[in-house]
Amino acid sequence: MTGGPTPVNIPKLGVSMTEAVLSSWVAADGDPIAPGQVICVIETDKVEQEIEAPVGGTLIHRGQVGDTYQVGELVAEIR
Repeated sequence: MTGGPTPVNIPKLGVSMTEAVLSSWVAADGDPIAPGQVICVIETDKVEQEIEAPVGGTLIHRGQVGDTYQVGELVAEIR
């Protein structure tokens, strides 16, 4: 067993990036997912980026579509 859920945080995509909008979920809350599977899409003022699952497991949404999150902020967990 692992020590707990694996966090999925907003990545820093550029030197000046400080925040991003969670624009859509590709995988639904509670879905089983595989490592590398696209789970959501974020948008900054310069780019739209797909976020992939770092590990396999069950996806738990922690963020809301349309909300803005700071770099490093939690948007999902994988259990």
